Amino acid sequence: MSWISCLQVFLRPSPAGVPLNFLEERRSPFEIRGDQKVQDAPPLPGWVLAELFMHSLGLWAESFRGCNGWTGMRLLRPAMAAAVVLAICATPAAARSVDFGGQAIAVPHGWPVYRLAEHPRMCVRLDRRAVYLGTPGASQRCPADVIGRRRAILVEPGSSHRPRSSFHPLTGRNDDRAAASAQASAGVGTPGSEGKAGAEVFTGLGFDACAAPSSRAMAAWGSSPYRAIGVYVGGANRACSQPNLTTTWVGEQVAAGWHLIPTYVGLQAPTSSCGSCAKLSTSKATAQGTEAASDAAAKAQSVGIGPGSPIYFDMEAYRRTSSATAATLAFLSAWTIRLHALGYTSGAYSSSSSGIADLGRAIGSAYTLPDDIWSANWNGVRNTLDPYLPSSAWASHQRIHQYRGGHNETYGLTTINIDNDYVDGATVGARTRPALPPLTVKHVKPTAGTVSVWVRCGWPEGQTCPGQIVLRTHAKLPLRGRPGVPKRIGRIAVGHRIFALAGGKSHTFRIALDSRGQPLLRERGLLKAQLLVAIPEARATRAVRLRTHSAG
Repeated sequence: MSWISCLQVFLRPSPAGVPLNFLEERRSPFEIRGDQKVQDAPPLPGWVLAELFMHSLGLWAESFRGCNGWTGMRLLRPAMAAAVVLAICATPAAARSVDFGGQAIAVPHGWPVYRLAEHPRMCVRLDRRAVYLGTPGASQRCPADVIGRRRAILVEPGSSHRPRSSFHPLTGRNDDRAAASAQASAGVGTPGSEGKAGAEVFTGLGFDACAAPSSRAMAAWGSSPYRAIGVYVGGANRACSQPNLTTTWVGEQVAAGWHLIPTYVGLQAPTSSCGSCAKLSTSKATAQGTEAASDAAAKAQSVGIGPGSPIYFDMEAYRRTSSATAATLAFLSAWTIRLHALGYTSGAYSSSSSGIADLGRAIGSAYTLPDDIWSANWNGVRNTLDPYLPSSAWASHQRIHQYRGGHNETYGLTTINIDNDYVDGATVGARTRPALPPLTVKHVKPTAGTVSVWVRCGWPEGQTCPGQIVLRTHAKLPLRGRPGVPKRIGRIAVGHRIFALAGGKSHTFRIALDSRGQPLLRERGLLKAQLLVAIPEARATRAVRLRTHSAG
């Protein structure tokens, strides 16, 4: 063997592809350095030490086995060096902690740290090994196709930081298995056999984005050709944070005419193309499908999407093998059975050539099939035809077709990275409209001596909310007391108006300072006040600052 061949032996990577310079630290441009504190960290993981040890032994053996004379001895030195590196790495590495809101946050070694207040549009990627400090922004710029198990640490203001493991395996409970068994004979092998009571069918264009857009962005996209949007309500592999996805947001978008496609990104097929995803177990697929459905229903209800609504399981593309297909179908069957028991409509999203193909072949089998299917086939065609499904399957407005993958589109000066969908299936719309909060107050804007405020009545249609808006401030009383009379500090009304709003409707009101408030504003230049909006059994308050000539 030549010396070049021997050198290639030395440079050959380890079986797991870990180079000898894997300890090189890479820093992000946003990583915190100035306020970090050094502290002890745990030793390197066992698999890393094992790789180094086996690599050094392999180099040692190769140096004597295949090389002659001085060449082998020269390769012995790097092998011994690798052993020295192993000894050094066996000692604990230095990590750090950073201060956030007076709290010391431990940062795993090598992880970047991002202060979200400095980067309000940063996408909070839960699938990355990173520490995010602050509240995720409402206008995050996230790629549409992000997926993966949770690894990130997100510390928001006022939260007690407790490191959490990235993934907890989902296991079935006896009561769930009993419920699944009791319903196993219902609708076997028939798509949509349970019906879709309460779910509203929508036909038209839609899109899905990794993070739910802000209300402002959704309003801007009112000029787009889309009227349906996929939203990720939860799951072990949901990779984007969802600061906008709340009960209020859901109610606002449905009231504005949007149709929602609730999606749950849970455990993926054993042979999934997603390398960073948590996978389902072939031996526990039924129990895990049942547990996923229970969690999905709870997550949906937490944002105002109640029974009667559809929930689609996101099963990404996978390599079809007999065991992977069987486990995936068992999982989705249990998912459907449990959702039906909880009053929800079942949906399944997958690649046309893997999950959708397996569901198509399972028609007439012992598996309980979902009510609706959502096929990913990026052929650019705006219809719901699928080459792997017979035209008679899921034919009664039960299909969605994702016809284009992630790309940017802009409407109303607002850009979002989206996937395109043609929808002809179950959504959350007018008939499945979630209950609105009784009173919603937003967009409070003080200007000179007036305040504008957006108010919505969440009462049912056909009813009317009687209400009032009051501006209050503190002042010395009495305002026009006689000289020598002691005064006290009290709260007085300096503006008032009444209103009546129809149920489900909104309006922007303006309230001006009255004859008591205007002199106080002129005297002080800055008037600190409280805005009170009240209807029977509900009220909301906001702090406002009024200035003599500009908004405060």
